[in-house]
Amino acid sequence: MFAIPRYTRAMSASASVHRHAPDWIVLTIACVAQFMVVLDVSIVNVALPSMQRDLHFSMANAQWVVNAYVITFAGFLLLGGRAADIFGRRHIYLGGLALFTLASIGAGFAQTGTELIAVRALQGLGGAVLSPATLTIILTTFHGPRLPKAIGAWSAVAGAGGAVGGLLGGLLTGWFSWRWVFFINVPFGIGAALLALTFLRELRNREASHKLDLTGALLVTVSLAAAVYGVVRTATTGWGDVATLAWIVGGVAGVVLFVFWESRVATNPLVALRIFHSRAVTTANLVMFLVGGSFFAMWYFLTFYYQYILGYGAVKTGFAFLPMAVAIVAGAQLSSRLIGRLGVRHLLAAGTASATVGFLWIAMIGVHSPYASAILVPSVLCAFAIGLLFTPLATAATSGVDRADAGLASGVLNASRQVGGSLALAALGTVAADRSASFANPNSHVALVNGYQWAFHLSAGITLLALLVSLAVPHGRPETRVAAPPLVSPAE
Repeated sequence: MFAIPRYTRAMSASASVHRHAPDWIVLTIACVAQFMVVLDVSIVNVALPSMQRDLHFSMANAQWVVNAYVITFAGFLLLGGRAADIFGRRHIYLGGLALFTLASIGAGFAQTGTELIAVRALQGLGGAVLSPATLTIILTTFHGPRLPKAIGAWSAVAGAGGAVGGLLGGLLTGWFSWRWVFFINVPFGIGAALLALTFLRELRNREASHKLDLTGALLVTVSLAAAVYGVVRTATTGWGDVATLAWIVGGVAGVVLFVFWESRVATNPLVALRIFHSRAVTTANLVMFLVGGSFFAMWYFLTFYYQYILGYGAVKTGFAFLPMAVAIVAGAQLSSRLIGRLGVRHLLAAGTASATVGFLWIAMIGVHSPYASAILVPSVLCAFAIGLLFTPLATAATSGVDRADAGLASGVLNASRQVGGSLALAALGTVAADRSASFANPNSHVALVNGYQWAFHLSAGITLLALLVSLAVPHGRPETRVAAPPLVSPAE
């Protein structure tokens, strides 16, 4: 995200930009949709226990309410960005918005866990198409001194979506029903669609090939889904089950096939693997993959700890997450100010070290732990570390990248975070469930908390590994070399 401004300046300088509406309207069109996509990742967490009770599915299957969205979002994210170049920002924006909104309605009316998971996957696909289009709208509309302000507003709204998701999810679930965490997207979607239809003019990349790497997108998405499903199955079948191992091995084999397809077969590959020739890019994506996984799991397990162990209602749970949201924003602001003086490597080390300490601290929770000292302080420390890591990871992930691949590098980093989160959530959820199942009464508070403790200890190990990996980032502050393709309206 933070590397995008460099790319947008170059793009705006070379693009033929057509003013078709006041700036604030175009910015609203982009920001409302981005808010929806980011909000939907976090708003569901607080409502998960209520969904689980109403639809009668297991804790392991509850992970798939999150994973179904994250996997399809990550798997098709790069394809969505490519589609905006080829078919135009307006068409792709409206198509993604329509799919996301309709899937939200379907999720709100779901009557079984299977139905909910299926429409969550469709939501993820809609988000993968919609999210890149929102940034494309900003890239092709704003230039000069207006561009940094637009990017700042877009980033702030994206951060706000993640920050208020827990609180809004708690309020909607507590005051109405968990179904409203999905229905809330409908008025946003309708309003954004009306604005886009009225004010947004079409622009597309004139030099973009009209071929989409659908095979690559399907390969990576199906492979990730198979691997995650295999890991989730271990909660009930164990690691020695033949079918479970077949899913995991099949997923890994699919990823290998995807790499072969992208490097040797695809004429217009979804991922240009040459970007990984840069040590900074490769290291940054590995770190993001690791820390993304640990942080996704933190929100998930704390949601169940608050509601099942401490007895919080949905509204109180939402407010319990609010200090963490503030800490993320504070960490991101501090990181953006310090990166010029400290460099990427030092900030990555500070962020991963802080996260490790926070996870070890929060792993000491018990059945009757006080909120302030045992949960609030370490969780805020972890959240602050999230914000501290954003800017240096994005900077490293786009350093030394060829001009044509700058946008791709940013997309790969986002996909690394989503994929890491999905796989880690599946693995840590299985470990926690297995640990709880080892007790005579696996549903007792003692058994459940012991499972959470193991998950947080493993999260600390993951962030410690990320700290060691981050030491491979080159010293200094890398620069990103970018240039933009020419943009035209279809009429030209």
